[in-house]
Amino acid sequence: MADLHISLISVVLATAINLWLAVRCGRARIGGQVLHGDGGDVALQRHMRAQANFVEYTPFALLLILLLDLTDQDGWLLGLTALAYFAARLLHPLGMQADHPAKTRQIGIGVTFILLAFWSGWAALVAFRIV
Repeated sequence: MADLHISLISVVLATAINLWLAVRCGRARIGGQVLHGDGGDVALQRHMRAQANFVEYTPFALLLILLLDLTDQDGWLLGLTALAYFAARLLHPLGMQADHPAKTRQIGIGVTFILLAFWSGWAALVAFRIV
């Protein structure tokens, strides 16, 4: 059986971050007394968008991490890049609360895009048996 420790840790981190984002939404919803939708509450809109953004990108990241892990590409590089991805996904929602362009948001999405492109290229190289 394959040793999928990087994939497993990645799923654990993704779940923890998503739960944290959901709790932030719930607290904003309760604070704004909003039962459905966003009720026009700006803080709730930002929290909801931050969680949606996480959910939009993370399935692709997890799939790429898993497939690279399954093909024995699970060295230090995969582990460190996975850790960097989840650090970036923590920075991004923090920056989304600002009323101005925040560095944490920019770093978060920039690292996300770079790593998704990197893993996609890496996976293509594996698929074509180049690495």
